Amino acid sequence: MRDRQRILQNLETMYRDAFREAEGREDKERMRRLDFDYQRDQLYLETILDVRDLLVAPPAGEPEGGGVSSILDKAQKLRNLARLR
Repeated sequence: MRDRQRILQNLETMYRDAFREAEGREDKERMRRLDFDYQRDQLYLETILDVRDLLVAPPAGEPEGGGVSSILDKAQKLRNLARLR
């Protein structure tokens, strides 16, 4: 499984490249759109990664009681994550 930081770094690199290209063409509208898209996609991706982290089995060597141990516990964690505060 890929590391969270690596995934977010790949997203940033992709958007920076596209932003530099739009900046070189002085395409202000494209730059604004890329900025919004990046922030939106980063938020979505972080949420998806949070869900992934909740569903992954505890790492080897970690006691079973120290993490999420059952499907009901995982469902409750997802419910808490999705609850609007």
